Amino acid sequence: MTTSLSIAELQASGGRVIGTSSWHDVTQERILAFADATEDWNPIHVDPAAAARTPTGTVIAHGLFTLALGPKFFYEILEVTGTSLQLNYGYDKVRWLLPVPVGSRVRMTMELIDGEPVDQGIKFRTRETFEIEGKDKPACVAEHLFTCYYEKDA
Repeated sequence: MTTSLSIAELQASGGRVIGTSSWHDVTQERILAFADATEDWNPIHVDPAAAARTPTGTVIAHGLFTLALGPKFFYEILEVTGTSLQLNYGYDKVRWLLPVPVGSRVRMTMELIDGEPVDQGIKFRTRETFEIEGKDKPACVAEHLFTCYYEKDA
């Protein structure tokens, strides 16, 4: 379910979990599409026979594939109202803690850490935790920054 908040309401939500996305299937087709888009054809991602001989025993998603699901999950979790523009500002910290095996499902929980004023808007910092269904440890934890610019009067 999407939470809809104004910029001011979001800024007042520091330290709060905003929401959790639905589960997303990690398929070989999606991993191959990501490999083709990034030209990262490491056998651990694209060759089931080669991946079977590794410690994971199976194909795993690229770490950046997992992180790249962030915007999809973000839009599912949060709608910021009253903005003229929202821009990805970057990541301050990203850690991959577990590989994401093909055939698994992942989702993301987003917590607002804080927001700081910038020219014509607010720059927000969130903690995005990507979990694998059935695992106690997350696959990835990232501090994501994005800027929301105030809507100008028409």
